Amino acid sequence: MAGRIVVFGATGYTGRLTSEALVARGQRPVLAGRDAARLDKLAAELGGDLETAVADVSRPVSVDGLVGEGDVLVATVGPFVKWGDAAARAAIAGRAHYLDSTGEPPFIRRVFEHFGPEAAAAGIGMVTAFGYDWVPGNLAGALALHEAGPTAVRVDTGYFATGSNDFSGGTKASLAGVIAEPGYAFRGGGLRTVRGADRYRTFSIRGRQRPTVAVGSSEHFTLPRVHDGLLEVNAYLGWFGPMSRAIQIGSAVSSAAFRIPGSRSLAGKLTDRFVQGSTGGPSPEDRARAGSHIVGEAYDANGQRLSEVHLSGVDGYSFTAGILAWGAERAAAGDLRGTGALGPVDGFGLAELEAGCREAGITRL
Repeated sequence: MAGRIVVFGATGYTGRLTSEALVARGQRPVLAGRDAARLDKLAAELGGDLETAVADVSRPVSVDGLVGEGDVLVATVGPFVKWGDAAARAAIAGRAHYLDSTGEPPFIRRVFEHFGPEAAAAGIGMVTAFGYDWVPGNLAGALALHEAGPTAVRVDTGYFATGSNDFSGGTKASLAGVIAEPGYAFRGGGLRTVRGADRYRTFSIRGRQRPTVAVGSSEHFTLPRVHDGLLEVNAYLGWFGPMSRAIQIGSAVSSAAFRIPGSRSLAGKLTDRFVQGSTGGPSPEDRARAGSHIVGEAYDANGQRLSEVHLSGVDGYSFTAGILAWGAERAAAGDLRGTGALGPVDGFGLAELEAGCREAGITRL
């Protein structure tokens, strides 16, 4: 018998989209959040008799009882660096599988390095960053490595927005919240702490060179698991266009500034003061005008490109809701492979993940 699917943060922008996607798949998610009236309103709009639960990350004890053994907790409350621990701990304590919508590199690292061993001991699977950040790159990179074969030692992934894209309030808060944090990358056969945006490169997208900067992602943890002999993983973000080079330079300047005692704390306070989360996001019409493009490239030890995979499809928010709903449904049915911190490919399988991404609106070109 499948367990319950609990969407924590259901009345937020991503949480609502995910709840809608689950209902569209025939599921009856439990809607969890901090405002009982808003939860009841959402339940009525989605069908009238969905179960609700009040929980607030500012009171972690209220989150503890959200899930039990066999359930699936879908966490959408961010910024995760600030608020994500409560849901992760609740899933481990309740022995419930866990998925989240974060794209924040420091929290991803925390899940793999800190919560992962606890999850394995509890016998559950935790799939962090199971949204547009960073599932499509995991898929593109894994497909490129699969096609390249055993001589591949490096893989690069790149993310690009197409059409008219805007960020939700939660996304802006998440991006701002990690500025002061060190980045990471998989280089020389191991995970290394690096400066954020420490590398710059361009990708050829539909005949045009598009600039990008390096970013920490789940690919650094997960792709080495699915390809023996992999020595280097690079993930690049192409959302900033011509500003990419300036961002790389700016990251070097800010990295030096953050060595001054107290500067990180000040940056965090300014972020809290001026960047608000949960302020809504693009309308359905705006999402319909937006899209995404993802590339994965595998290389041999001489830097020769061996394979190239391109994915394209819907905007990031629609994809995140769709893939979270797909993953939660699969996890509730017992189809999540393994325990501990899992990646999209080792958690669900390459062919299955490709099918799930297709259902969520992103497919291979």
